[in-house]
Amino acid sequence: MPPPARLRTAAARLLLPAVLALSFAAQAVGALLPGVPLLVASTGAGLAADMALHRWQRNVTTALGKLHATVTVRQVLRDLLLVTGLIRISDEDYETKYLALVCGLLLFYTLHFASQALAILVRRTRTLPVVTRNIDASPLLLSPAPPALLTQRSGQRLLAFGLPSAAGLLAAAVGGSVWWAVAGIALSAALALVAIGILLLRLLPGRRPVTSEQALEWFDAWLAEYRPTVGMYFSGGTSSAYQADMWLEPLARLEGRPLIVLRERYMVNQIASTDIPIVCLPKVADLMRLEHSTLTVMIHPSNSGKTSQVLRIPTIKHAFVNRGESDKPSSCNPYAKAYDEVWVAGPAARERYALAHVGVDDGDVVEIGRPQLDAIEPYAGAPVGPYTTVLYAPTWEGWDGNPGNTSVVEAGENIVRALLADPGVRLLYKPHPLTGSVDPRAATANARIQGMIRAANILRAAEHADERPTPSAAAELARRTAELDRLTTSSFRASADNAERMLFQTVPESGRAAAVAAATAAWETAYWASFPAGEHHIITEARPTVYACFNVADLLVSDVSSVISDYLASEKPYAVANTGGLPEQDFRDTFPTVRAGAVLTPDASAVPALLESVRHPEKDTHAEARAELKRHLLGPSDPPSAVRFNEAARALCAVTGGHRAGAAVRTLGAIPAQRDTRSPLDSNHVRR
Repeated sequence: MPPPARLRTAAARLLLPAVLALSFAAQAVGALLPGVPLLVASTGAGLAADMALHRWQRNVTTALGKLHATVTVRQVLRDLLLVTGLIRISDEDYETKYLALVCGLLLFYTLHFASQALAILVRRTRTLPVVTRNIDASPLLLSPAPPALLTQRSGQRLLAFGLPSAAGLLAAAVGGSVWWAVAGIALSAALALVAIGILLLRLLPGRRPVTSEQALEWFDAWLAEYRPTVGMYFSGGTSSAYQADMWLEPLARLEGRPLIVLRERYMVNQIASTDIPIVCLPKVADLMRLEHSTLTVMIHPSNSGKTSQVLRIPTIKHAFVNRGESDKPSSCNPYAKAYDEVWVAGPAARERYALAHVGVDDGDVVEIGRPQLDAIEPYAGAPVGPYTTVLYAPTWEGWDGNPGNTSVVEAGENIVRALLADPGVRLLYKPHPLTGSVDPRAATANARIQGMIRAANILRAAEHADERPTPSAAAELARRTAELDRLTTSSFRASADNAERMLFQTVPESGRAAAVAAATAAWETAYWASFPAGEHHIITEARPTVYACFNVADLLVSDVSSVISDYLASEKPYAVANTGGLPEQDFRDTFPTVRAGAVLTPDASAVPALLESVRHPEKDTHAEARAELKRHLLGPSDPPSAVRFNEAARALCAVTGGHRAGAAVRTLGAIPAQRDTRSPLDSNHVRR
């Protein structure tokens, strides 16, 4: 970002705090002079700035709180300056009346603090030790949440309820009648009393959820009734939910009863649409209750700091399935040795672990393929129609600072420029969701790339105005989007909390999964049909998925990442950007996933020849290598990956069953008596 843009951004961020600070200074001057217009204007500006900060810059209000300049302190100061102004404006001795105003304000703040204490109690009663989704939680006596203004936004509540008192004080300053101030303060106090009454009703025995102990007893009973067999454990930030989402459909197809176990409350609604029951157990002590359930196997799409906590459960076997496979070091993390088994796609991953020497025993590696890839369509030959669809899906920059991680910074603009220069190319640009989260240069390059694509679309639309679809195509997409959203999303009030969501996110209707699959396929068809045939796409939303992009693409350009391994399921041509400075042969030797594709240097000079080989398959020199590499990376096509995934789960369940049976045998049903050291030990020395 150029310096002027950075300065504008910084200035915009500092505008509201500066207005707030200046308003207090101006209000003090207006109160002491006294100056009624200045007092009125500065008070109004301060209130508006404070409310705007709570609405759009909550991080600033948090920082002010750390400086002990909380919203309560700010509002008290504002009111005291107003009272000071009234005293200065008056020519007569109104000490008694103004003392009453101060006492009224003190009453209002006392009621505010009382309502805040009640709000905390209400939130605690509604914060249960387990959060669920796709489970009937009606026995927990859940109810819709109170308004967020009463329970979650104390600062905004104080500002809103304090408006009548501030308005009354200002009216008294302008009109000279103290009764305006009395009326305003009385109204503020009345609003605080109403809030207290509403919150007190929520604390009545019949209006609050069950206790934490009762909730855990209900959860144990639900586990005993549902009898889960295979679960997925996931912990992470909001941007990492995609790692779990890719395993939802394979998990749902497994034999038995699947379960998803989460650790962060916010993650419950980040997980994509699924019919699988979801439970969130934030506390370790509550997580340990799974030990006494029928859950025998847990799969792990990622490693996290909280993974070690669930690994302590001895009655569950754990398998690491990863979120995808590539030649990057993260695909053979030493943490994998903590699991009972490591499930990989094919022989390449087995070799990767053996070469990495990270402590994973070869006997613990199980090849299951990639069950997510069943929906990827196979290669059908040269592109059909006037356009060659190219999917550019770079990965993100990673944490290690390696310039070869992502091509966005060093080569992204050159690659896109070369592709856009070909009039027969339709470009799909789908950057990784975390692009720019570590390196600002990646964010800047990503923004420039998107700008180039938008500019190219404007030119192409002018040149090919006849390719624009009819309005009915857009209407069909809107209809399909509404239908898919209805099936896959739940809308809640802004004030809804986890307890309210649990109440309404109950057991899904029968057949919903099939309906979602059909609606998704219909939406994808409508999506592609709603754009001109040659329009370039910038895809940053969850839909369409990268797999849907695979199916319409004729060529993939990417980095060393799991995207290449997954794309190989189609056996379509692909290219990999080499931005790490390695010679091409060293690049191919270092990263086996590259050996069946073209290699692009940062200048992207090989793009025209690459497009030529895609349009004329007889010039494609990598076709046989792609078929061989597919088998090496993803394993055989028969039996299908879904079958191998199920067999691996079944085998590990059997191991767990044997472990539990052995543990039961080892548990003595008798207590050994004190042995007489003068006689040999026999069965008579055991007291039953």
